[in-house]
Amino acid sequence: MDYSGIITMEPGKRGGKPCIRLLRVTVYDVLENLASGMTHAEILRELPYLTEEAIRACLAFAADRERKLEMLKA
Repeated sequence: MDYSGIITMEPGKRGGKPCIRLLRVTVYDVLENLASGMTHAEILRELPYLTEEAIRACLAFAADRERKLEMLKA
């Protein structure tokens, strides 16, 4: 998934952490909710301005970052 149009990092927004475009919700916020056991539907009810695509973008971003870390170790 190409998340480049959904996930942004801006120096003045949430300390430069990766966020969902136009929102102050970080990738970490979404991943933490998923890790705590929340379903996509529950997250969307709690944060109605998010989309299913934004949740999938957060997962893709995290997978990509993990892949890049593995490449650095090699």
